[in-house]
Amino acid sequence: MKGDKAMKQLNSLALVITLLVAGTGTVQAQAAEEAEERIVPRNEFGHISFAGTPDHPGNWNGLLGSLANRNPNQRGNIPENLPYDKVPFLPWAKELHAQRLTEGGASDPHTRCKPSGGARMFHTPYGLEILDTGDQVFIIGVGSPHSWRQIFMDGREHPADLEPGWYGHSVGHWEGDTLVVDTVGFLGDDKFWITRDGYPHTEQLHTIERFSRPDFDTLRYEMTIDDPGAYSRQWTGGWFLTFGDGNEPFDYLCQENNLDPIRMLGTDQ
Repeated sequence: MKGDKAMKQLNSLALVITLLVAGTGTVQAQAAEEAEERIVPRNEFGHISFAGTPDHPGNWNGLLGSLANRNPNQRGNIPENLPYDKVPFLPWAKELHAQRLTEGGASDPHTRCKPSGGARMFHTPYGLEILDTGDQVFIIGVGSPHSWRQIFMDGREHPADLEPGWYGHSVGHWEGDTLVVDTVGFLGDDKFWITRDGYPHTEQLHTIERFSRPDFDTLRYEMTIDDPGAYSRQWTGGWFLTFGDGNEPFDYLCQENNLDPIRMLGTDQ
């Protein structure tokens, strides 16, 4: 009798193990099938698309990363980033950046609802979208002032009489599946920071940005900085942005001089 009971228990245990293994295999198969479905999309122009799809809508989260590694465990940065002590600051820029790091974001113009030029736009809360219309590319941030970057893809050059602006003047082209963007004509350092952690710049700033999508859920962003007014040589850094499933643009109100939203709405609300 005891032998029969033991045999029944062993048979029951074997059945449970079989079901667990089968269930695990099913989950793994489903995960593999879903991963296979989430291939990097292409648009009607044959370019890699940086947008979501009808089945997987969303946009890009950009809250991690920096242009250089301030510590060995800094999350999100591309492998090629310089150690922070190798950034080729000119003395005034190094001193100013150290001060900004000490203060945190206290003097960041972005927190005062001013447009975020340079790589700072890719730290925007609530995601950003990159829309390709063929002859132009638009970069639209949600958690920022209601403005966007316009990148001309029609082969034009930068104008000779360029008037400086928040986002500068951008022209782009494709190198395989990488979007390459050349920008000049930025406003000075008192208007915006290059990144959320406060890298300084001057009106001499010239940037080359490279955008690629190694897989559905990852955007690789890289910027080369050429600014002889703030740095002794060109240097490059960047980070990875992750795809935010289901993120959709919404009406985020943050405009310059939006200093007292309570009184703007009314004191009884």
